[in-house]
Amino acid sequence: MRCMYCGNTESKVVDSRQNEEGTSIRRRRECTRCGKRFTTYETIEVAPIMVVKRDGSRQAFDPMKVKTGLMKACEKRPISMSVIDKLVDEIQREVNNCLEQEVSSSYIGDLVMEKLKDVDEVAYVRYASVHRQFRDINSLLDEIELLVKEHDKQQNK
Repeated sequence: MRCMYCGNTESKVVDSRQNEEGTSIRRRRECTRCGKRFTTYETIEVAPIMVVKRDGSRQAFDPMKVKTGLMKACEKRPISMSVIDKLVDEIQREVNNCLEQEVSSSYIGDLVMEKLKDVDEVAYVRYASVHRQFRDINSLLDEIELLVKEHDKQQNK
């Protein structure tokens, strides 16, 4: 593993831990040249799942794109990176478990929205505004009204 600080290819593993689901191993490494530490993740290699975009193009599923979208939606919100990482893991697991080689980008977006709704409503609305491509303020208000109704139902239970 190449050191991200000095480019050296020699490092030693200082600590290894499995994630909660047992799907990856987190390794803390220390560069033998500069002594700085960095983290790597080891995961099982699976057959790539292709994402069919709205325009019909296809590209390999990339959980980092999901994470980037979540981070943008959660920007300046009280949501920790560990929560975002957990959401990405859950979404990746669901995409892998759907047993399809191709999934639509809207399916992935809906999964993200479903998970975000339980974490933070503001982040949910931010993500929905991009995912659903609201054309005007009324579309956004309709989505917020649906969210408020669901919130009220949960509060009255």
